[in-house]
Amino acid sequence: MTTTPDRNRVQLPGISSRAYEHPADRSALVALRKLSGFDTVLKQMSGLISERRLRLMYLASAVRVSETQFRSVYDMGRDAAYTLDLHRIPEIYIQQDPQVQAKAIGFDDPFIVVTTGLLNLMNEEEQRFVIGHETAHILSGHAVYRTMLDILTRLATRVAWIPLGYIGLRAIVAGLEEWYRKSELSSDRGGLLVGQDPEAAKRALMKLAGGDYTHEMNIEAFLEQYQEYDTAGDLRDGFLKVLNLLGTTHPFAVVRVAELDKWQRSGEYDRIIGGDYPRREDDPNARVTDEIKAAAESYRASWSQSQDPFIGVLRDVAEGAVNAGERIFNRFSRRDGGQG
Repeated sequence: MTTTPDRNRVQLPGISSRAYEHPADRSALVALRKLSGFDTVLKQMSGLISERRLRLMYLASAVRVSETQFRSVYDMGRDAAYTLDLHRIPEIYIQQDPQVQAKAIGFDDPFIVVTTGLLNLMNEEEQRFVIGHETAHILSGHAVYRTMLDILTRLATRVAWIPLGYIGLRAIVAGLEEWYRKSELSSDRGGLLVGQDPEAAKRALMKLAGGDYTHEMNIEAFLEQYQEYDTAGDLRDGFLKVLNLLGTTHPFAVVRVAELDKWQRSGEYDRIIGGDYPRREDDPNARVTDEIKAAAESYRASWSQSQDPFIGVLRDVAEGAVNAGERIFNRFSRRDGGQG
């Protein structure tokens, strides 16, 4: 890759997606990567979700960015690939749509779609964060279990008339939705690593809640809003928060800003920018059991820090579920000859 970013951003040679992935997301991805041939089976299962068909659709109905079309967005895509050390710059398509949306699509040759609604809402540095966020999805390979979620969601609607079958599938879908939400937190971190502008990243996420009124909004006040959301009030509020998450694939904007701010303040962002991060070449050595333990510790830390009274009531039940999960994966690891 001969081009360089439009300004001096730190490149992260050979960075593994494990560097920025949320522990719960990372453990799922490491486990999936250990399942030989899993992605091939999933591609065959995807059936109607044809990557080639979708590319042709966007090629016909949207604008593909290049050096002569949406040049600024093209430069952002180039810069994101340079920063995360991708060997190929993903194609980006601009779609006329007032909804604020961006997405990464595909297994073998992923590409990015951004709506005009998003471009109209966000300034250049905020757009750069979004392009980085989607590029991080590509580096992580999130399309694998996102396709799983789509397949199982459609299957659940087909067997809704079978009570036990539907309940079982809905439980799996709920688990996948939780992974999906954590994958969004992962890619927010990846977007920050690409843009390397923490305030712009938080503004971009805040705009998802309040629109193009940054002169009327304040990040610190928005973080205080998260604290109020976290404390919940009483058990009823905590239960209602859980209900509000059903069927959602993205964390709420106030949660995303708070989680990104927390990750930045933890020192992880500065450590990675300073060159201390896992490399892609070491991904085959990542152990499933280690990642599962890290995910469990992450959830435990989250529960202990939360002031939500409903979480307090469920903590013992959730702790038992986490311990059971760890035991299952430990058995899996032993059967696998300790390869993890």
